[in-house]
Amino acid sequence: MENPTTLPHLFATFAEFGNYVGNTPLMEIKGLHDNSKVRIFAKAEWQQMGASVKARAAYQIMKEAILTGNLHENRRLLDASSGNTGIAYAIFAKAAGIPLTLCIPENASKERKDILHTLGVEVIFTSKFEGTDGAQTAALELATQNPEHYFYADQYNNDNNWKAHYETTAQEILQQTYGEITHFICGLGTTGTFTGTAKRLLEEKPTVKVIALQPETALHGLEGWKHLETAKVPGIFKSELATDMRTVDTLSAYEILRKTHAQGLKISPSSAANIQGAIDLANQLEEGVIVTVLPDDASKYSEVLTQILN
Repeated sequence: MENPTTLPHLFATFAEFGNYVGNTPLMEIKGLHDNSKVRIFAKAEWQQMGASVKARAAYQIMKEAILTGNLHENRRLLDASSGNTGIAYAIFAKAAGIPLTLCIPENASKERKDILHTLGVEVIFTSKFEGTDGAQTAALELATQNPEHYFYADQYNNDNNWKAHYETTAQEILQQTYGEITHFICGLGTTGTFTGTAKRLLEEKPTVKVIALQPETALHGLEGWKHLETAKVPGIFKSELATDMRTVDTLSAYEILRKTHAQGLKISPSSAANIQGAIDLANQLEEGVIVTVLPDDASKYSEVLTQILN
């Protein structure tokens, strides 16, 4: 690997981005459960460059690809995404002058499509019935056919995805809870947030319980989440880390969404699902400090939210 001090302006640009990724606030979720001996906290992940939890992985993946020489101005970045990682890629890529191609399910929200278009991304839409699995297949085919033209980031199998959370998210949680966290719980999509955060938490505090969440059924309304029994399991997922695997019902998550919006907390359906999972856990504990993640806010879901909230 080259010494960073000898790299061109591209690395310097990404080093600057690092000042605006991570270090998101930890907020307490109140008024949604009755167990006074359990506190629920959540990381407000939209409060960083890229406006979602996926900024962490996108930054780490691109930075390491630049450092190793696999990604540069004359090679297109390629990946499959349900939207948020794609948007983070797009923001970083535009600022750095790196061309970007994304394979995305055609039922991604209008806001996400509009953002990607505005940022000049080449978007290849894939079947909504195949979800992100179909998008991954399309991206892999494109990369295989044109290996010199593309750097295929492959976020579902790229270790830099989970390492981003191992190095940042877990450490922030430990610091922000003063080490008092007893349970970590979050949903599975690429599985990077769960895998990286859980691995580091268990190393630093072995008594912590780490719980993975997935939709109750294959047909669900939680964009970006995977029902592992019926989907392609990401290569980075480390199931052995999980203390427990639980499910979240989409309609229950939508009810939480209505309650949080009524309280002024404008979050996304996936964020509401994580809160629902934390509440279900809280109701089964005598005491504890639960931490979850709010992947993004409501700003990219107006059409979906209109149907849910009305």
